[in-house]
Amino acid sequence: MADWIALDRLLIAAQPGRDIGICDGTALDHVAFRLRVLAWHDAFSAAEGRDWALYFDDTVAFAAALFGAWHAGKRVFLAADNLPATLQALQPQVSGFAGDLSADYQPLQATDSAAADVALLPLDERACELCVFTSGSTGQPSAISKRLDQLAREVDALQAAFGAQLDGTQVHGTVSHQHIYGLLFRVLWPLAAGRAIQPRRFFHEDLVGALAGTDTVLVATPAHLKRLPEQLDWASLHGRLRAVFSSGGPLPEDAARQVRQWLGVAPTEVYGSSETGGIAWRRWDTDAPPWQPLPGVQWRIEEDCLAVASPHLETLVWWRTQDRVEALADGRFRLLGRADRIVKIEERRVSLDALERALREDPEVEDVRVLVLQGQREQLAAVVVPADPALARAGDGARRALGQRLGARLAQGHDAVTRPRRWRLVESLPINAQGKVTQAALVALFQPMMPVPVWDCRDEAAATLRMTLDPALRAFQGHFPQAAILPGVAQLDWAVRFGRQAFVLPVGFQRMDAVKFQRVARPGDELTLHLDWDAGRGVLTFRYTSVHGVHASGRVVFADAH
Repeated sequence: MADWIALDRLLIAAQPGRDIGICDGTALDHVAFRLRVLAWHDAFSAAEGRDWALYFDDTVAFAAALFGAWHAGKRVFLAADNLPATLQALQPQVSGFAGDLSADYQPLQATDSAAADVALLPLDERACELCVFTSGSTGQPSAISKRLDQLAREVDALQAAFGAQLDGTQVHGTVSHQHIYGLLFRVLWPLAAGRAIQPRRFFHEDLVGALAGTDTVLVATPAHLKRLPEQLDWASLHGRLRAVFSSGGPLPEDAARQVRQWLGVAPTEVYGSSETGGIAWRRWDTDAPPWQPLPGVQWRIEEDCLAVASPHLETLVWWRTQDRVEALADGRFRLLGRADRIVKIEERRVSLDALERALREDPEVEDVRVLVLQGQREQLAAVVVPADPALARAGDGARRALGQRLGARLAQGHDAVTRPRRWRLVESLPINAQGKVTQAALVALFQPMMPVPVWDCRDEAAATLRMTLDPALRAFQGHFPQAAILPGVAQLDWAVRFGRQAFVLPVGFQRMDAVKFQRVARPGDELTLHLDWDAGRGVLTFRYTSVHGVHASGRVVFADAH
């Protein structure tokens, strides 16, 4: 069993023989890890500015840069990912970037060498800061500042609650260290406890092989745990998998039961948020277990909602959550759903949680999210994962029929105002890197870029498809304020995009020929798109028709045709 080292003193002296984990395929001990921290310390000490954003694919490489920045007096911003939009939003807030980023962002590099005998002072827990971003589950992501003392006390609480069962384990995970859950469970807690950190695993097949044959702990999200494929050899993990942690969202009861059965260990679910830190935990030894507060966390009920006070918060003031709660006699509690998911539609109070529960009870529904769509008139919408996956890929008629059936069943307990009026069927709910379903991703499903095609025929040189023009298509948004008309530029774009789905088109575009727009197309119209591809001339011919006649036609010539 490795000795516990407080995070503020983690790098003061080298600890030969203490495992850190795998970094870029190489096993590192504490001595080698400390050298990497010192190299980053030197780089950050020479860099101007206080605020620096980090993004690393490798967990141990990230940890070295994080502690190097802290020891150099920097405040660290965690980039959720390295997508251009994310980095561009961060750019005005930071002095620079470090990590696995495009050269366009001139990422800082660690120094080539660092002296191993350099002394490091203990970190000032109240001076070291980290800025994380919420997932945006109910709106836009927001920045939250965390001090090292808050993070360290949370790590202490995790060790007090679960540490005894995890001695000698390796830490595997499907969650990113770039978010607070992964940061705590896959970086800070293992470093303090001396547990070897393993690379993040994205695929179940890789996970089974990595977990087998050694004592391990798995850090995962509900999105990953509820998609465990039955055909894998999960039985090989029995007896060696010490714990499975789940956080970041509610773990469905069916998924918890399946983990317990297949992986041979009852999952431990941890409840909290970026703002509050960890609040409580429960182990799924039985169905629907109540919540037990983490060590050091106090709780009470304020206006039917859970309020907490703990060292994980920025101040000692009580923090009222939006989670409705029921107290139990033994000091534990049950969560009853979100207060902020009770909305008003046409002055009627509607619980989005209650609607989702009612829909999940329907045998045709695997999973669902209900949301409010803003506009001239607010309306409820539902994103449904059907129990029959084929329905998510079916034509408009079958998809519309399922929405009508679900709406009719809801009508037994909800009137027309308080049940969803718009429906989207998907094969799986859209999740981000944290394994969370965000409001923005759900809303985007109701503003599709392109219509859903129904292909009537498709061969090497000709294709025909039909499409119904959904009023929510982005092409209808704002182009013609006086009337909803499909713009010609959208028709041209769709012709090329569908052409690329049907044929192998050259990359280069040269020109358009004989383009004519003869009739307007409006929401609700069913268009048929005829495509012909002349590979020898590099010409794609398109024609949009409907029961009203020809709407548009033309040719697109590609530049690198032979």
